[in-house]
Amino acid sequence: MSDVPPTKKFEVLAEITRASHFAWHAAVRKVCPSVDPMQVTLEMWRITGKQTGDAYLRKLDRKLPLAPQVAASICWSSACMGEDAVVEGPAEREAFVVHRACPWQRWHQNNGLVHEDRPGCDEWFRATLETVNAALGTSLRFETLESLPEGGSSCRRRIWE
Repeated sequence: MSDVPPTKKFEVLAEITRASHFAWHAAVRKVCPSVDPMQVTLEMWRITGKQTGDAYLRKLDRKLPLAPQVAASICWSSACMGEDAVVEGPAEREAFVVHRACPWQRWHQNNGLVHEDRPGCDEWFRATLETVNAALGTSLRFETLESLPEGGSSCRRRIWE
């Protein structure tokens, strides 16, 4: 195993993580057929968003504008997961997170679950920002302007305070 380059190990680990996500999704559908899988998916993203918000809080500098910091944190997290994301137009109270490519979209397509892609991401954004807002007494918000699963050229979200 030591002859496998770290970048290859990372790529495989990221794919295993996504495969695990869709495996639990299939398990819920099989074991709990009366449960709406979308409700489970959204709850999973709410929990993940809260955990993400808690992690971001340890890095945010309350003396600096929050929207650009949160946008940069999201892009950093996305890059760690193999997504192609950038911050555009950062200003004091606003920034745009643009995902130009996302392997999650491919996985949703391959599993016939494209209808869960954007709602799951939106729920993650919502829960992440709610967690930050609750801790800091702020009013960060977001809106999805475009999404890859809906045929857009990117997933583009505006974050502002």
